[in-house]
Order: sequence, then structure tokens, then C-alpha cells
Amino acid sequence: MNKVILVLSDALRYDAAVAGMGYLGHLVESRLASLYKVTGELPSMSRPMYETIHTGLPVSQHGVVSNLVVRRSTQPSIFQLAVQAGLVTAAAAYYWFSELYNRAPFNPIDDREVDDPALLIQHGRFYTRDEYPDPELFHTAAMLVRKFHPDYLLVHPMGMDYMGETYGADSSEYRNHAIHQDVMLATILQEWLALEYTVLVTGDHGINADKIHGGTTPEVREVPLYLIRPGISGKGDTGEVLSMLQIAPTICRLLGVPVPEAMKAAPLV
Repeated sequence: MNKVILVLSDALRYDAAVAGMGYLGHLVESRLASLYKVTGELPSMSRPMYETIHTGLPVSQHGVVSNLVVRRSTQPSIFQLAVQAGLVTAAAAYYWFSELYNRAPFNPIDDREVDDPALLIQHGRFYTRDEYPDPELFHTAAMLVRKFHPDYLLVHPMGMDYMGETYGADSSEYRNHAIHQDVMLATILQEWLALEYTVLVTGDHGINADKIHGGTTPEVREVPLYLIRPGISGKGDTGEVLSMLQIAPTICRLLGVPVPEAMKAAPLV
């Protein structure tokens, strides 16, 4: 069994990551990590893809078809499977994750910080503003690791999405923010790897020059997947194109929990 951290960078395009994330690029170049291109499911919107990434199901099966669907997940998710296996879960994430896996609708007072073994996200720290600073989010994630030692941790910064929707994907603000996130990850990854966490870095969707996403073009569908395993060599830039449906069964396999039959896509490990 491995402990796993999923860094889900909202609106991180594949090309922006490859061009701007120099430390992750170093790990790939040195074959300390594996890089894949992921073709996201449709629609390329946040809440549907949060659910797809955590259940391994397309929207036609899990039913979270738009950002306007506000309810708890009805499908087996990574969080649910981990808790059922007696593992510890945590998240530093946007409040939509609390609505999907803990309680809906979100109560900004009662649900902002939770430490409850009965919940699917047992140790949760949730923010409600899209402009919430990424450094604060990463510091919160680091605190959760040091304080609770979760077996599965979701880290969900919104900075790329905020910059993309504010300035567009062709802007220096969007491109430069990928560099800033890479610097934050470089600082903290060493500790996580030393604690023997397997770390995955990916996006839920991309964004285009018109400051939007939701459609079908490569700009809004293609995201990276970096896989970094402590003590295990990576494959470098694999050139492989994966389905987003493969992320959930891969994390289940890494955690050592049973992969449910509904997750039909092949895991990477």
C-alpha cells in the first residue's frame, strides 16, 4: 500500500504545464517522474470532472453533468473506498468537494474545517473564493500531512483557473502562474516524497484564449499527469495519451484498495 497525494490544479493545460513547470520538467527529464497527456472527459467543467476523476466514470454515468448539480456523489469514489478500507483521508480544496463527498449544500461556517472520522473527507479544509491564494492552499495541505498523516490527500489550488478566466490562456498572467505553482510544488514535494507519498499532479480541464472552458477543443480538454513515486524510477516523457477515467483506478491501486467493477479503465500501475 502507498500513501497518495493528488495535486489537482484547476484549469492546468497540458501545454502550460510542460512549458512553465520547470521543476516537474526536471523530474521528468531525469526519469524521476513519468509524464502523460490526459484527454479530459466532457463537458470540460469543474464539478463534473471532480467527480469523474474521483469515480472513474463519465458524466452520463455519475450524473454530475454541470456545475449546477449540487448534491453528494452517489457513486463509489476514492474517498469512500479509502474510508471503507480503514484509511485516513484529507483535502485542502474548493468547497465543491465538500458538497460532493461530505455534505451538501456547503455551510461556510460548519463545513469550512472538519475533522470527523465519519465523513468521507475526514480532515477537510475548504475555501469558497476562486481567488483564494495558492500559497495559503499549499501551506494548508502541508499542515494536513504533518498533523494527520493521511493515506489519501487531495490538494486543489484554484490559481490557474482564476488567472485563465480573468486574463485568458494566452496571457502572461496565466502562463506565469504555472511557474509559480511549480515553485510551490518544488519546495514541498521533497518532504512529501521523503514521507513516502506517491504524488500525482494533473488538471481537471484546460482553458482557452476567450477565458472559458466547457467545450470540446484540445485547449480545454488536454491536461498533464505527472506521476512521481518515491524510490521508483519514472518513465520520463512517455508520449502516451491517457483517458481521465484511468486516474481513479490508478489511485485505488496505489492505495491498495479494491478497484470497483464500475471503474472499467485500466490503471497505470
